[in-house]
Amino acid sequence: MTNHKKLYTLTNIIIAFTVFMYIVQISIPNGGLYLGLNIYFFTAGLYYQVISTMFSHGGVEHLAMNMLVLWQVGNMLEQYIGKIRFLLLYFLGGVLTSVGTLVYMYYFGDFANVVGASGAISVLFGYIALKVKEQRMGMVIYILLISFVPLLFGMNIAWYSHLIGFAIGILAGFVI
Repeated sequence: MTNHKKLYTLTNIIIAFTVFMYIVQISIPNGGLYLGLNIYFFTAGLYYQVISTMFSHGGVEHLAMNMLVLWQVGNMLEQYIGKIRFLLLYFLGGVLTSVGTLVYMYYFGDFANVVGASGAISVLFGYIALKVKEQRMGMVIYILLISFVPLLFGMNIAWYSHLIGFAIGILAGFVI
């Protein structure tokens, strides 16, 4: 007999939905532009992008990497804080990260197409950094590594979304 409780976690459901949305994204012409977070938020009124960006990705590798990290950290954190608080932290934190990213893009005129769950995942790391003192330095180092090392290899990533998400996670830790 298997334990289905571990299989049907909220985190695993989010992962399954994210994979489904990636399939939808690649099935639509220019799906990444419509579902990512970009200038169309401002020019075409695609306001749903603050949510859809968490479910769109820049390729299978990007999706797999983010979902592996979410599976590892999300399941642990969900068990620690409960489903409702985890849901609030991930989705509300992800939306607030998108809003912060829009502010950055607008202020600096850097209208890249931002895709991926890493902003919302960074919220989880910020939350852990605040709540678990023993993990704080590791979380800070991790967020800095995933934000800046890829730039050294010429990868185009939204490093600012990682930092914004991390800061939002720390702030959320005071209220969630």
